Amino acid sequence: MQIDPNLNSPLDNYKLLTNLVVPRPIAWVTTQNSQGVVNLAPYSFFNAVGSDPLYLIISIGNKDDGSIKDTGANIIASGEFVVNLVTEDLLTAMNLSAANFPTDESELAAVGLHEATSKQVSVPRVAEAQASLECMLHSQQSLGAYTLFIGRVVMFHIDDRLLGERLHINNFTPIGRMGSPAYYCHTTDRFELPRIPYEQWQQDHKTSANSSDVPSF
Repeated sequence: MQIDPNLNSPLDNYKLLTNLVVPRPIAWVTTQNSQGVVNLAPYSFFNAVGSDPLYLIISIGNKDDGSIKDTGANIIASGEFVVNLVTEDLLTAMNLSAANFPTDESELAAVGLHEATSKQVSVPRVAEAQASLECMLHSQQSLGAYTLFIGRVVMFHIDDRLLGERLHINNFTPIGRMGSPAYYCHTTDRFELPRIPYEQWQQDHKTSANSSDVPSF
């Protein structure tokens, strides 16, 4: 079946896209407004896009009235935000923080979590998060009903229990978003598949070709 998105409603296209491009990491973003209220909200249109410098992207949709959500407004105003990663122990709190809280009420306090001081930005992070990334706004771009934010990571916060030799991350199992309306996945089932250099493929291919030429009697 072929589906032309131009013939669909935005809601139907959202369902298709978010159920096919999976799993997606969840950016649990803390921001702060000019009155000092800490906003906490999850976004799964999120990923890392560069390591030198360190860049990540978050796409934030507008409210039903067309205005930008509090997270986006706070990022634009302050130029700062923190991405906290969601592990299984924080899943319920993450889900609650997605509710449409009033601008003057902090989701962080409402869901029973605590602030922790950041190092490079003024916005606090989630104390209970196993990993958090402090970010400075690099740029933003309007994308229809969304605004794309590119942030530069300026500080990592990582639970000591996750760090192995040479900064290898161990036993970190964040939740992934699987699609609409409310599907998620665990990330505990993993396997390793090292990349093969072209020279090795060339040698393996040559060996395989030679062995196929040997007659069987």
